[in-house]
Amino acid sequence: MPRMIFLNLPVTDLNRATAFYEAVGATRNPQFSDDTACCMVFSEAIYVMLTTHDKFRQFTPKPISDAKTSNQALFCLSADTRNEVDAIVGKAEAAGGTADPSPKDEYSFMYGRSFEDPDGHMWGVNWMDMAAVPPQPATANA
Repeated sequence: MPRMIFLNLPVTDLNRATAFYEAVGATRNPQFSDDTACCMVFSEAIYVMLTTHDKFRQFTPKPISDAKTSNQALFCLSADTRNEVDAIVGKAEAAGGTADPSPKDEYSFMYGRSFEDPDGHMWGVNWMDMAAVPPQPATANA
């Protein structure tokens, strides 16, 4: 079984958040969804658990930060092409998100853009041409 990642995001409106993530390409998994949480599947290895604030508080005693005013994490999805990067960010904007809250990444081997969901969570979307990535300098063995 491949290693999987589950991001848990507190959201203020579960239905709005579910619709937003469906619009940017995730699929809702009803098996792990109810009126307090919704499992959104990006791939066989990437899942985003959208949770109400009450549900999220069951997992941590720490206060929930407001993602619109502070930042604790940045998430990034890969894309197969530059056009797919633009398409995902366009879908996010059309679904009520903010396109390009961070500067675009423009390199010969990499292209990236970003979006912010309606709750303020920041996502990057990046395409890389791995064959064109500059080689890393050799490191000395200590």
